[in-house]
Amino acid sequence: MAVKRQTLKEFQPGRGYTKEDWDAVDSPPLTDEELARMRPAREVMPSEFFEAIEEMRRARGRPRVDAPKVAVTLRLDPDVLAKFRASGKDWRTKMAEELRKAAGL
Repeated sequence: MAVKRQTLKEFQPGRGYTKEDWDAVDSPPLTDEELARMRPAREVMPSEFFEAIEEMRRARGRPRVDAPKVAVTLRLDPDVLAKFRASGKDWRTKMAEELRKAAGL
């Protein structure tokens, strides 16, 4: 869920910047004329910029796997689940191994 941040209207100490920093920033609202003159970033910025951004996005997160696991919903008897959970932290891996054996894989 996205967090909506409050726009501050006046300086508040202890937020990582000084009063001098606050006073040095001048960002008046854009006029209708300025808005009309604006162009999309892809027209103004070099294509290398967007290629670098896309490369950075691809590099984030877990690496892709050839055969990703599939999430399923499975109803099990409580005693079966308790037995696997009692086998240790990697009980899901052990359960998958047992299912492989039962399936003849």
